[in-house]
Amino acid sequence: MHEPVGHCLIRSPVGELLVQWSEVGLSRIQFNGTPDPAIRPQPAPFDVERQLSAYFAGDLRQFELPLDPQGTPFQLQVWTELRMIPYGVTMTYGEVAYALGKPTASRAVGGANNRNLLPVVIPCHRVIGADGRLTGFAGGLETKQQLLDLERRALARPTR
Repeated sequence: MHEPVGHCLIRSPVGELLVQWSEVGLSRIQFNGTPDPAIRPQPAPFDVERQLSAYFAGDLRQFELPLDPQGTPFQLQVWTELRMIPYGVTMTYGEVAYALGKPTASRAVGGANNRNLLPVVIPCHRVIGADGRLTGFAGGLETKQQLLDLERRALARPTR
């Protein structure tokens, strides 16, 4: 496990984001998070601020940032699969489980989603319930809907 070495706060249309990183890459993005006083605030590395701004403007569809997610092997597998969900598309927990070759693991996929410390960049907001409803999200269901709407609006825009 890599220790965090810095953090910053980034304003976004869905509220202030606490961004934290290790020497390896981004390790946490938290909606309206409170910084750990033991971790030094500093300017965001890895081009994260520009990429998040471009995402929120509807101009970035795939993040290219070094990540340092911390989790079990199964959680890491789920998070890798989440990054493969296309921009503006949703999948159910069951569909993600099926894509992983574990069709009965939809609850475990939900648990891994719940432990995703890199929302937006690892797009757990694109995973919905089997009935099409929005379900749990660290930033709240309103934020989840805002992120999905942002992506759908960006896809509907004429290309530049």
